[in-house]
Amino acid sequence: MILEDEGYKVTTASDGKEGLERATEDEPDLIICDIRMPRLDGFEFLERYRKAKGQALVVAITAYGSNELAFKAMKLGAYDYLPKPFTADEVILTIKKAEEREKLRREVTRLRRRVKADERFPEIVAKSAGMREAIELATKVAQHPSTVLVTGESGTGKELIARLTHSGGPRAGGPFVPINCGAIPENLLESELFGHAKGAFTGAHTDRAGLFEEADSGTLFLDEIGELPSQLQVKLLRALQESEIRRVGDSAPRKVDVRIIAATARDLEAEVRDGGFRSDLYYRINVVRIHLPPLRQRTEDIPHLARHFLASFNEQLGLNISSLQPAVMKLLVSSPWYGNVRQLENVIERAMVLADGDTIGPDDLPDFIRHPETSTVEGPTGTLPADELSIKKQTADLERRLIAKALQTTDGNRTKAADLLDLSYRALLYKIRDYGLD
Repeated sequence: MILEDEGYKVTTASDGKEGLERATEDEPDLIICDIRMPRLDGFEFLERYRKAKGQALVVAITAYGSNELAFKAMKLGAYDYLPKPFTADEVILTIKKAEEREKLRREVTRLRRRVKADERFPEIVAKSAGMREAIELATKVAQHPSTVLVTGESGTGKELIARLTHSGGPRAGGPFVPINCGAIPENLLESELFGHAKGAFTGAHTDRAGLFEEADSGTLFLDEIGELPSQLQVKLLRALQESEIRRVGDSAPRKVDVRIIAATARDLEAEVRDGGFRSDLYYRINVVRIHLPPLRQRTEDIPHLARHFLASFNEQLGLNISSLQPAVMKLLVSSPWYGNVRQLENVIERAMVLADGDTIGPDDLPDFIRHPETSTVEGPTGTLPADELSIKKQTADLERRLIAKALQTTDGNRTKAADLLDLSYRALLYKIRDYGLD
């Protein structure tokens, strides 16, 4: 009655054995337990509850002056004790103290996870709230087998978050197998994912395991899952639902134990509405969604990322660049970074290679950063207008011109153009069709 009047949800049990059953089933936040109870006394209750991995705080009720019993209960794992007789205020005070203790414990656990994530992946530089939330969610979901969908623009670090999720959970000792669904020709993708039997097609001289089998007991990272062909979407869905795959040309399915993390830069919800992506597969992979904000929305990360890349490339390239001039940092922070972290990394590497002294100055930066207001992209169809401020129109026009320029540079070789544009071959084909550049 005291606790319910204070707004707590209370479940009662008439003896220790019933209490143990309810505590293990209901997983309460707090347990108040008498020492002397029928069928199972408080000491045995504590021993069995801890053996069952119970996580709730336990407050033991003891008779007045029974300090030895109280100390014994605390040695067995009780958080605190209430000596009888007690007042309502004493009960509430004990509960409030337990609540505060539990809040602190959870905060310490959360911070320890964050520190461990930083130690495992120092290249994930995240001071902004959006990235911190993403990292916290990744470390939390790492403990569970749920399928994860990582979304965000190209270059935001989706694979790093996938690796962090894999390494923070029980599958960390198993393999992490990445595949870019848009980088492999469509006719080879099924064999790459599921494997093939000898004689399944021309050139299949031996049995070959696919990436699902390679990732058994670990994680399969399906990057750019939005580019998966429709017929393979069906087979992937079945693999996820049944935890089994069938090699191309094989007659029997094979069981696999694989955790799936998928990633995309596309708007899959829009593609589901348009019929380009299966809704059942989308809901199957979108159990836990982790979104990575673009770099232009987390500008507070830019100075930290720049210094991180500076230290990293000093080691990789054998350089000794000590710092970036304040004017450089100002330019970096104000740049839109449509290529996100990957683009920033490339700019820092370029600047370090070109720098004459031990610091990076504005002259070491590319023109599009130093003079954004006058920068244009030359292509077969002209230059981008400087007075058009519509982001949507500018972005589409810029993309079309860059693709046209890449095709011109490579004499129409689409494979080489895709490499230049940092696109998958299939994505380039879609965009060529959409922009009428055939």
